[in-house]
Amino acid sequence: MGPPLTHAIRCEHLSKRFGAVTALEALSLEVGGGTIFGYLGANGAGKTTTIRLLLGLLRADAGHVAVLGGDPRAPESRRQVGYLPAELRLDHRCTAFELLSHWATLRGGVERAYRDRLIERVQLDPGRRVRQLSSGNRRKVGLVAAFMARPRLLVLDEPTQGLDPLVQAEFVALLREVRGEGATVFLSSHVLTEVQRCADRVAVLRRGSVVREGTVETLRHLARQPFDVEFDGPAPTAELAAVPGVADLWVDGGHARWVVTGPLQPLLAVLAAHPVRSLSAPEPDLEAAVLSLYSEVPRA
Repeated sequence: MGPPLTHAIRCEHLSKRFGAVTALEALSLEVGGGTIFGYLGANGAGKTTTIRLLLGLLRADAGHVAVLGGDPRAPESRRQVGYLPAELRLDHRCTAFELLSHWATLRGGVERAYRDRLIERVQLDPGRRVRQLSSGNRRKVGLVAAFMARPRLLVLDEPTQGLDPLVQAEFVALLREVRGEGATVFLSSHVLTEVQRCADRVAVLRRGSVVREGTVETLRHLARQPFDVEFDGPAPTAELAAVPGVADLWVDGGHARWVVTGPLQPLLAVLAAHPVRSLSAPEPDLEAAVLSLYSEVPRA
């Protein structure tokens, strides 16, 4: 596989329009070699357009993209990339094994023992024809195809849709294994708990531009922190409402709920000044962080 590059993916000021619709606007992105990079955003944010540019399936109107240090359209770059599209179209007449063997031949051959281990790990029945497979089992065919050549870069678009929890867990284990071997993973997924479990860094795309990038922990701390507090007496409503960052305050006697963004010290000072019977402050997850970033912009 070779040593990981400093940057497996580098995009500089990419822009792409489809008629009057702007899909990407001056997108700049760097993905370090040997990492799992989560690429998040709502439908229509520009994720699929980005992936097609990375694979050389589209040309940008402006900007530059490099994959594994080269042009994504170059045969040498393409040979080192494994791809699983969100919409996977397979020949229904073939068995899963026949398809995998055909793709292996097109790649110039793969390690058969590794391919067979992948088939076993994702619990795929390779002898069944594609038309007999459920959508989840067709997804397994795509997963084996993406991983079996041990590519230096895996580009995975909604890879676990339709998979049961056991196979999803095996998928996360596979991601960690290939990262340990030096591969880079570019993972676009709506399953944010999955991204939170395995990604080293994430970027959130909104309306064709990256609005936040960092580690999962960094993004989680940007989310609104919920509080649910039972005071030993009436809740200090006015003091809570005056705390910077407090929103959605609800009070019923001594019971109060709210969310807060930003530093917690002013809020903690208020709580310390009043007897508290119970306090719940569940740690925000990646999903809460992404929703917070999207809520910053009013809906059209």
